[in-house]
Amino acid sequence: MLGGTWAVGALSAWQNATGLEPREVDIIVGTSAGSVLAALVASGVSIDELITHYRDEQVTTGPLAGYEWDPARATGGNRPGLPRFRGPGSPALIRSSLRNLGQLPATTVLSAFLPEGGKSLERIGHLIDAVTPFGEWSAHPNLWVAATDYSNGHRVVFGRPGAPVAPLASAVMASCAIPGWFTPVEIHGQTYIDGGAVSATSVDVLAHSGVDEVYVIAPMVSFNPDSPTGIQARLERRWRSQVTKVCRDEMALVRAAGASVYAIGPGPQDLEAIGSNLMDSRRRELVLDTSLRTSTQAWHDQFERAVAG
Repeated sequence: MLGGTWAVGALSAWQNATGLEPREVDIIVGTSAGSVLAALVASGVSIDELITHYRDEQVTTGPLAGYEWDPARATGGNRPGLPRFRGPGSPALIRSSLRNLGQLPATTVLSAFLPEGGKSLERIGHLIDAVTPFGEWSAHPNLWVAATDYSNGHRVVFGRPGAPVAPLASAVMASCAIPGWFTPVEIHGQTYIDGGAVSATSVDVLAHSGVDEVYVIAPMVSFNPDSPTGIQARLERRWRSQVTKVCRDEMALVRAAGASVYAIGPGPQDLEAIGSNLMDSRRRELVLDTSLRTSTQAWHDQFERAVAG
């Protein structure tokens, strides 16, 4: 999941730019691969420890000390496995979308028609259990993890007041369950898929949270896109442009509620490093090193624009 790897570099640059501790912010929100990073940060894993972990090296301090991690094995490799050919993944979600025409995002509706993925996120759950008391939520008072209800397409933000109670490992696995790739995750009899099926960024969940400042690290957006020539890359950039539009709309909602919002996404150098397959773990070190370099300038530009008004 190269989006999460890029986000580690962006988070490190954010800490250097602001002097703040990620684990000490009022609310931490994670969606899809970002939920893994959010859970690790909330558990007390430091930036240096995250960088070591995402370089696939042995962490010797903190909650991840001694933990053995193989990203390719954890995500089942860089290609989707054979899906479960039993028709559309969620007939219930198809029916819900028909009853609510035009009210669900296109990505949510599409996820209903994709077959259930065949790969397991069990090892991601093991990672989260390694830094969290088994079966419990994070020690951070406001860690929010976004997933999608597979029966009706509604977003569920685990950890937020009023949300269903769930073990953190289960919530993170649900948030990462990419339709057609990973098997949906069942929590207390209800089935969930990737939170990105509703929103890749989930910025809007903070619109009425009462926070003054919001910092968005969004691997799926491109505020500074490139112009690739390959067909696959061009299709991926077209998708990114739609995600970016949604993110901008969500940030506008948060700003309208009175908060300052700062956001960065991968730039041209990052996009080249990431490539067109976000699951290609062989590119992790290149993506991380590139992000550590480019994100420093990206945050600097964000804060300069804010000062300029």
